[in-house]
Amino acid sequence: MSEENLQFSDQDLVFHCIRHERRYQEILYRRYADVMYSVALIYSDSDEDACDIVQESFIKVFKKLDGFNFDCPLKAWIRKIIVNTALDHFRKKKRELENVQNYIQTVDTEVDEILPAINATELLQMLQRLPKKAAMVLKLFAIEGYGHKEIADMLQITEGTSKSQLNRARSLLKSIITEFNGVS
Repeated sequence: MSEENLQFSDQDLVFHCIRHERRYQEILYRRYADVMYSVALIYSDSDEDACDIVQESFIKVFKKLDGFNFDCPLKAWIRKIIVNTALDHFRKKKRELENVQNYIQTVDTEVDEILPAINATELLQMLQRLPKKAAMVLKLFAIEGYGHKEIADMLQITEGTSKSQLNRARSLLKSIITEFNGVS
């Protein structure tokens, strides 16, 4: 981050961004874009989708900034917008998603023993191999900490489908991890 980016507090940036001062909007964007891109990448199928999510999110950030009141850190507020935009993006693509069978299976201890040896990049690549709906439910549950009722509301599915998709994601992830590590 450049020195210029560091010299302004979040409060200063928000104040000037609300006044539509482009210089400060750019500083705010540069301060948070990289970390928010990483968040968007978790919820997207590709770099291009992640870039789209970040761009759409920052448009929303600048439009809604006058309603931000520092009840939480600015970074957390922007992250929430990123996640919600990713969910919107997911819903838009919902028509393209395949019909998913309900599938329930538990994770074996073999995977629990292998998982610590996998780095974050490898894990993200494995998550990208999961069906979209199952991957989205797993990410919302395991990374963001949402419950099945909240996930069901966000994705416009039933709680049972959320639970089923989580179990399906776990099972498929187990298979992918097992395949990755050559465990049979």
